[in-house]
Amino acid sequence: MGGGTRVREMPGNPIHHLGVLRGVRDRRGAVAAAAVVAFVVLSSVLVGCQARPRTIVVEDFESGAITGWQAVGSGSGGWLVYADGHKAPDPAQGDPDVPFDVPDPPQGRFAAVTDANGPGTHILYRDLRLQGRFTLRASVFYAGTGPFSSPATLAHDSPEANQQYRIDLVGPSAPIDSVAKGDVLVNVFHTSPGDPARRQPTEVRMDVSAWAGQTVRLRLATTDNQGPLRVGVDNIRFQRIGRDADGRVEPLATPRPSRAIDLVLHRLTQAQALAALAAHAAEHARADEFAGAVLVAGHGKVLLNNAWGRADRKAGTANTPATRFRIGSMNKMFTAVATLQLVEAHKLALDDPIGKHLPDYPNKEVAAKVTVRHLLTHTGGTGDIFGPEFAEHRLQLREHRDYLKLYGSRGLTHEPGARFEYSNYGFILLGALIEHVSGMPYDDYVDDHVFRPAGMASTGSLPESVVVPDRAVGYMRPSPSGGWVPNTDTLPWRGTAAGGGYSTVGDLLRFAQALGSGRLLSTSTLAEATRPHQQQYGYGFDVQGQARLRSYGHGGGAPGMNGELRIFPELGYVVVSLSNLDPPAASELVEFFTLRMPDQ
Repeated sequence: MGGGTRVREMPGNPIHHLGVLRGVRDRRGAVAAAAVVAFVVLSSVLVGCQARPRTIVVEDFESGAITGWQAVGSGSGGWLVYADGHKAPDPAQGDPDVPFDVPDPPQGRFAAVTDANGPGTHILYRDLRLQGRFTLRASVFYAGTGPFSSPATLAHDSPEANQQYRIDLVGPSAPIDSVAKGDVLVNVFHTSPGDPARRQPTEVRMDVSAWAGQTVRLRLATTDNQGPLRVGVDNIRFQRIGRDADGRVEPLATPRPSRAIDLVLHRLTQAQALAALAAHAAEHARADEFAGAVLVAGHGKVLLNNAWGRADRKAGTANTPATRFRIGSMNKMFTAVATLQLVEAHKLALDDPIGKHLPDYPNKEVAAKVTVRHLLTHTGGTGDIFGPEFAEHRLQLREHRDYLKLYGSRGLTHEPGARFEYSNYGFILLGALIEHVSGMPYDDYVDDHVFRPAGMASTGSLPESVVVPDRAVGYMRPSPSGGWVPNTDTLPWRGTAAGGGYSTVGDLLRFAQALGSGRLLSTSTLAEATRPHQQQYGYGFDVQGQARLRSYGHGGGAPGMNGELRIFPELGYVVVSLSNLDPPAASELVEFFTLRMPDQ
């Protein structure tokens, strides 16, 4: 049908067909693009009124894609199609450090969800002509961490709390983000204050007969500025009412919105943005949703450096800006810098296969095909380290060679270079390469060539058995309704080239400054490392934004730890937050500020 959207009629359960998983998403400040909708008119040829199905399925997402919808939004995350509610989405569509936790698709194999780990507003919409009287029905579900709120706006950067999920029919000429009474024809579903934080798939329905013969806009909208909120929808359908057997639903070509008032970011002055960030962090700390430190610098001058919550709840020790927090995957930046230093010294080459330097590597195909460049860009197909094997051997995995012994015989998950697939094991391999080429233990090399030149005296990866002054205890929440408990039994023996070390907000500022000054890498190498190579990822650095808002850095997260560093070279800002609570406690604060900071 020329790439258009098909509306199916069915007497009962849909006949499922599978396609390629492909989501519509808009990652951290980027506005998503939707598929172009071809005009499709539903056939009106009847075999006989008695045999005509009573239910018209508008969307069950069983093609594995979101087509026929327009997408608009801003902030973190976006809409995507998914199949497993307990598995993180493709890192191109969501944050690989943050667990993906929503109910499995309620019918069939696929459903549509939003994945937003920070503040964001996301809308899907499509135009339909209702030729007859119908009941609109759909399955909805969600999983959040905080109480819902329902201000009369879909803005995610408003000062008031705004965490809501709604399905509406709106007038086709109304602003797509409007919740005004005259613009919303009927609200089909809406979260309300006091709703539970998690809802299993639930059938919702609404009689829409009042709009028979009219064109309406079906809108799915979610807004969140308080914490992770993942919402889903499946099996959207129209059921004919009474004897209106000839009723049909025509999908129409849906235009882009002419305006979206509340989706325009409201930039603040520097002083206002800093004050808003401090107030937001204090509010989350009072609600026991944040414990950690935040630092903002502009053109080398520290503008905000504060801490909230407790580093050790049993001892009553408070967090301070000098507290050492576990930083998860943020160690990958240090590993990337160390690797690129060895490339600049001509001891490694980006296109060297790993077998050139690790001749005894167990899997010969991996050794021959996977290059240093593949490892730096997460395109090597080397897989991950976490799972049952890691849990079983957690305390025996003490050095990089222990990981290679346990995982080195594995084959490739895909042909190297074919696609982006976040790989902690790939960075373990980089650590092993650094050790082999430099002739030094990994920790000694980064101490001498990264931390010391940058002045990072409080950063390291000492084992958990060593008492490290000022190192915070991590606290995780095993269930959304449970309390905070120490994450001790989840921690690796020590940090690795892939993550798990510790640092302070001040040290990470010094790291950013050392990068910018050329003390760690040449200007040309840094530029190459911090440009997108695959899925907005450079060489060990995550890359976001465009023009003056372009930034690079890395996040880290695991139970009981979260951190984020963003460096804005054009604007001169460095923003860093570290927390000893579950993600996205720290990342959400960085996102909060970067959405409000001046862009000039």
